[in-house]
Amino acid sequence: MKRIIVGVSGASGAPLAERLLRELRTHGDIETHLVITYGGERTVGEECDISVDAFKALADVVHDNRNIGASVASGSFETEGMIVLPCSMKTAAGIAHGYSDNLLLRAADVTVKEQRRLILVPRECPMSKIHLDNLAYLSSLPGVVIMPPVLSYYHHPKSLDEMEAQLIGRILGRFGLQTDGFTPWDP
Repeated sequence: MKRIIVGVSGASGAPLAERLLRELRTHGDIETHLVITYGGERTVGEECDISVDAFKALADVVHDNRNIGASVASGSFETEGMIVLPCSMKTAAGIAHGYSDNLLLRAADVTVKEQRRLILVPRECPMSKIHLDNLAYLSSLPGVVIMPPVLSYYHHPKSLDEMEAQLIGRILGRFGLQTDGFTPWDP
């Protein structure tokens, strides 16, 4: 069984994380490990139409963000990588500077040191030079990809649902996973 860690921090965008977890459930060979911050829980409560408990139930395994000794904190725990969606600027700064004071940051730190895929979906607008410097540094590290939730129009979306499906398809494509609703560019 392949494992993917999903980190959810306190930036806006929790419905995208919900959609990501729902999509990952359709891939029977993927085991999801969720780490959600306190801010992430607050955002789920504000932005999603499901409870925090129902959100957590979408993952196969849920880790307490305070448990620095959890399995995902060790490089010997094999994973395909990690997706942080949404990724707050605080979380990006913590990852960029190795400040691993919670499990989400530690799991990301381990993902970087093991040179596994780390997909960061930053949610901030506008971005300051500090934000951009941290993201630029992170993008220079092996395996790290910065994927802001940028809307695309080449596939002629008719709804927000289709735009979200395109974004989730692009993220999961980095792990070799195909999704319904994703339309690759084909001029």
